Formats: sequence, structure tokens, C-alpha cells
Amino acid sequence: QVQLVESGGGLVQSGGSLRLSCAASGFTFNNYAIGWFRQAPGKEREGISCINIDGSTYYTDSMKGRFTISRDKAKNTVYLQMNSLKPEDTAVYYCATSWSRCRDEYDYWGQGTQVTVSS
Repeated sequence: QVQLVESGGGLVQSGGSLRLSCAASGFTFNNYAIGWFRQAPGKEREGISCINIDGSTYYTDSMKGRFTISRDKAKNTVYLQMNSLKPEDTAVYYCATSWSRCRDEYDYWGQGTQVTVSS
């Protein structure tokens, strides 16, 4: 059974940092790219970043500089380091799988983790 479990969210003050984790199980982790997304209340879901099997990364332009994605193949986990957080970063953050490489299609999704940034 494919599972993606996000963790690491919470309440943080503006300017603070969080590291989100996406723990994967039930599939061959090294066959998939992993992407991070977020959805704020009343807004559409937006992409943040994606990491390929070889470790190459992509970032949405507006996310470059403050967010860093990484993956630990030994732990079947992908991380999203978020720095200099702002209230507008408040959202539910999701990870998802993309077969073979970062693409526009994502197959499996986690349940999400809430990030709340206070001003």
C-alpha cells in the first residue's frame, strides 16, 4: 500500500524556520520523483519544488531562495527546509509522487501537514 506521510508542520513566528518531512512506503522510492505543494485557505494548490531520483531539483520561481528540497534514499524520505517564513506561507503542505521524473502529473498524495506562520 502506497503511503506518503508528511510531518514537521506547526505554528511558527514570522521569520522562523521549519523542516517538513515526507516519509514514503509501499513503493519503490527510487523510481519516483517527489514534489511538494501547498494549499492555503480559499486558494488553489500551488507547486513548491520537486526532486528527481538523481537529486536534481526544481523550484517554482516564487519559492526559490527560502525553500530547499532534499531526499534521503536510505530513509525513503524527502525534506522541505523552509526559512524566513512569512504569514502568507500559511497553508497545508503536501508531498506527492511523480513516476520516473518531475512532471506535471503526480500519482500519490499524502494527507498534508499544516503550517501556520504568525505575524
